[in-house]
Amino acid sequence: QVQLEESGGGLVQAGGSLRLSCAASGRTSGTFVMGWFRQAPGKGREFVAAINWRDSRTAYGDSAKGRFTISRDNTKNTLYLQMSSLEPEDTAVYYCAAGRIFSYGLSSGDFGSWGQGIQVTVSS
Repeated sequence: QVQLEESGGGLVQAGGSLRLSCAASGRTSGTFVMGWFRQAPGKGREFVAAINWRDSRTAYGDSAKGRFTISRDNTKNTLYLQMSSLEPEDTAVYYCAAGRIFSYGLSSGDFGSWGQGIQVTVSS
């Protein structure tokens, strides 16, 4: 089992930037994809971005394209999400997730390990 812990959330003004981090620990050897999802109040969990842990191929949800960048540091077992040009619509709880297979059609069911989530609030 992989343990995931998010950090870096908080309150930011519209147009601002924020970087989320996710530290992975435990049995990480079988992890080949890590990603970010988000869930706004009253809405379902939405795919944000994912990265292939071996070759750094990335995939983005429509809401993230052009504004968010996912990256990873293998030496630290840490995943990042750099968010810029934030909008109030980006307000949500952001979750880090780990899975076994990378593809360009990922959904929450492809990830077996999840962090607790971290709040991101964008004020207008």
